[in-house]
Amino acid sequence: MNIKVLGAGCHKCKQLEKNVQTALENLNINAEVEKVTDISEIMKYNVMMTPALVIDGEVKSVGKVLSPDAIKKLIEN
Repeated sequence: MNIKVLGAGCHKCKQLEKNVQTALENLNINAEVEKVTDISEIMKYNVMMTPALVIDGEVKSVGKVLSPDAIKKLIEN
C-alpha cells in the first residue's frame, strides 16, 4: 500500500500526515507514506486544494484534515 499526503507543508498538511501514521499504527499496517510538496507533482492528481490524501494512486480526500478513524475507514475499504 502506498499513501501520499499532498501539500506544501502547512499546519493542516502536517496534521493529516500525523493522522495517517496514527491510523496505520492502529490498524497495525505497514505502508509506504510519502509527503508530496512539489506543486507540479500535486497538480498531476488534479488537486486544487490541499491537504489531499492519495491511497494507491486514487485521490480519497481533498482540502480536509481527516481524523485517524476516517482514514482507517478509507484504508479498510
